[in-house]
Amino acid sequence: MAILVTGGTGYIGSVTVERLLAMGEQVVVLDDLTHGHRAALPADIPLYQGKIGDRDLVARIAREHKLESCIHFAALIEVGESVADPAKYYENNVGHGIALIGALVEAGVRRVVFSSTAAVYGDPEKIPITEESRKWPKNPYGWSKLFMERLLESYDTAYGMKFVVLRYFNAAGATERCGEDHQPESHLIPNVLAAAQGKQQVIRVFGNNYPTPDGTPIRDYIHVVDLADAHIRALGHLRSGGQSDFLNLGTGRGYSVLEVIECVRKITGRDIRVQIEPPRAGDPARLIADPSKAKAVLGWEPAVSDLPSIVRSAWEWRLRHPGGYEGN
Repeated sequence: MAILVTGGTGYIGSVTVERLLAMGEQVVVLDDLTHGHRAALPADIPLYQGKIGDRDLVARIAREHKLESCIHFAALIEVGESVADPAKYYENNVGHGIALIGALVEAGVRRVVFSSTAAVYGDPEKIPITEESRKWPKNPYGWSKLFMERLLESYDTAYGMKFVVLRYFNAAGATERCGEDHQPESHLIPNVLAAAQGKQQVIRVFGNNYPTPDGTPIRDYIHVVDLADAHIRALGHLRSGGQSDFLNLGTGRGYSVLEVIECVRKITGRDIRVQIEPPRAGDPARLIADPSKAKAVLGWEPAVSDLPSIVRSAWEWRLRHPGGYEGN
């Protein structure tokens, strides 16, 4: 019996595969390699290159590997692109997602761990954000994830598809083998590290007049290793007969943009130029998770998600992979 990991060549997917293999699990990956990296996986792992919406391919994988569960990462994730091209996001994240879950149901698979996002909450009415907070996304990316959450809930009722939805806040960090290598890169920490490497001339900071101690937005960062371990615990929860659930993954504390930049300066020993620009429309001042439900349901605690550990691990990965996966 095997676990299907969709998007397993991507950032969080590859780290989760790495952790699953270390536990002796049987893993098979489905990925179209549009944004992932084959080099992020061991050479001998079964990898099917194709779309998650290819029902015949999913059925074939289920037959050849006797799937017992699925951890579903595969999705487009760029917020700005989703605003500019919403059809692309709804067709990929929702349309292909519906086909994937339908194929799993037909194959008899009844356990799914779903990679969701804090973007489903939109502008928070209160901080920290709990699972019961209002869900009203501000962009098609967030809506695409929320649609899939609703689908899973209805498929549980109708077909017995048990699921755990994991709503991430800000993933960051790296393992020795796997790191963050997006093209283009929109996340703060890898961009600040790129500036430390000399690959960017300046870091643009969008707004410094927010109601926060230093005027820049505050976000809740979580180490990718802690994220991966939460997925594995969620799968264990379902395997032991646990009920479907929705869980936030964060630390419950936040760091400002300027705090992140200063942490990178200290760890890398490099100078980083900052350019203050007008704030972006819709950027909340604070986004911080209440992770207490995940701790209660899964027994999960972030172990390495302090900011220096996150930055240090990501920097060390970049030093080992100066050109990213493809450059090495």
